Amino acid sequence: MNDLEKVVYKYALINAVKHNGKAHNGAVIGSIMSNESELRREAKTISKLAGEIVEKVNAMDPQKQIAELEKTGGQVEEKKKVEEKGLGELPEVKDNVVLRFAPNPSGPLHIGHARAAVLNSEYAKKYNGKLVLRIEDTDPRRVHMDAYEMIPEDLSWMGVECNETFIQSDRIPIYYEYAQKAIEIGAAYMCTCDGGDFKKLKDEKISCPCRDLPIEENLRRWEEMFALDQGSVVLRIKTDIKHKNPAIRDWVAMRIVEDEHPRIGKKYKVYPMMNFSVAVDDHLMGVTHVLRGKDHLANSEKQEYLYNHMGWEIPVFIHYGRLKMDDVALSTSQARAGIEDGTYSGWDDPRLGTIRAIARRGIQADAIKELMSEIGVKIADATISWKKVYGLNRNILEETANRYFFVADPEKIVIQDVPESAQKIVERPLHPDFLDRGDRKIPFNGKVYLSKDDLKMGKIIRLMDAVNVKVTDNGAIFHSESFEEARSIKAQAVQWVPVDDNVPVEIVMDDASIIKGCVEPAARLLKVEDEVQLERFGFARVDEINKDKIRFYFTHK
Repeated sequence: MNDLEKVVYKYALINAVKHNGKAHNGAVIGSIMSNESELRREAKTISKLAGEIVEKVNAMDPQKQIAELEKTGGQVEEKKKVEEKGLGELPEVKDNVVLRFAPNPSGPLHIGHARAAVLNSEYAKKYNGKLVLRIEDTDPRRVHMDAYEMIPEDLSWMGVECNETFIQSDRIPIYYEYAQKAIEIGAAYMCTCDGGDFKKLKDEKISCPCRDLPIEENLRRWEEMFALDQGSVVLRIKTDIKHKNPAIRDWVAMRIVEDEHPRIGKKYKVYPMMNFSVAVDDHLMGVTHVLRGKDHLANSEKQEYLYNHMGWEIPVFIHYGRLKMDDVALSTSQARAGIEDGTYSGWDDPRLGTIRAIARRGIQADAIKELMSEIGVKIADATISWKKVYGLNRNILEETANRYFFVADPEKIVIQDVPESAQKIVERPLHPDFLDRGDRKIPFNGKVYLSKDDLKMGKIIRLMDAVNVKVTDNGAIFHSESFEEARSIKAQAVQWVPVDDNVPVEIVMDDASIIKGCVEPAARLLKVEDEVQLERFGFARVDEINKDKIRFYFTHK
């Protein structure tokens, strides 16, 4: 067997093993051409050899094919695992599943929070478990009072139901109790070292002088802490002082914060750090699985030290990748600053990525839930786009949103020479796929509003379900009535609204600009929160009805 025959033989065996003992000529030739580029000039010879060699290989039993393939040194590439979308199974599920969603009350929730909220909620439902809402407000400098009401409202809109709610600022005495226990068992110590000095020692993997003080001295310092000034002392949890990650070495559990807490005022000034309060609460609340971003990997390791010191069962930590979204402001602090300086109209400004901004635009909660469930808890970072959100939302609105004529930037047109026979009540279904919803009635008498963009000199246009007209420098002249005529001359179909019976509207766009126009009279029956499709313009949500005027928020095309 010459060298070329050996190559064909190897690829025939690979193809046969891959396909249950039967190789295919075309596939074998294609593999050779793809993987052995230098042999492409031998294509004709290879094609002749392939038929003969494939027949020989297919005559072997599967075990012999495998044995022969091993002799050639070839191997079948393993199929790449298809990445699992959506909710997989939680690992290490025992009896009850308890999860928690734990936001900081710095503002309302945004689409980034939706991932944690939705995934925890959906897993709780999947396992008939419990979901705890825990407001983590032990840093007075990051607390804003409006968030305490907005967070539950945002969760309610998303359909996230929590079985219990806790606010950490109500639980400060509990953290004091466990801080003292940690000191008593030698798991924690009071450190009065200057922060800079401690960092130098820590970076050199050297214990500070406070680390080996007797428990009695640490308890005395703990009692004194409540009368001291900010920065004078902290409580540290003992870890491996030689740990490869300096951030994990003897992390801070308690510190003094002299800022007034927006919710509880000056009641306390000794506050737990996140890693301490979170670990204590997760233990006491029976949390079995912690779903959070991979930026918390080091925090999980820190918390494990406390769990081990206290003899607690460690929950299952599940870390997922970062969620990025293009063209949207997700920073709560930046959004708040923009609201305060007038850049944004409020937390529901359409340019923001807050849940309430998304809801006001008419994005459906089910679209957000489907998106987050699809992304799941994979460790890889994920980037979502408005295009993806709109696609999922469109699938919902296509069925639910009724249709209406809308004319933007309208211009009054009196059509000349309209015969009386062409003046009529146009009837169109509210939804072409759900005729049982009924019809809209639009009176046509030759006086209409048309969009300025549709008025092009000398062009014949079709007023949908009404007449065909020729646009002139003086307005428009009746051309014909039938749809067949419009189709034969390729007249463009346009929206129209009667001059004598319409509803003025304004539409707040996704960039906060406003488009003014009018809609057909049937829109008077709309209610706030209704989602409609303004034909050939896009979906929009009814935001406000003021006398005989409607304000919409644009959803998307």
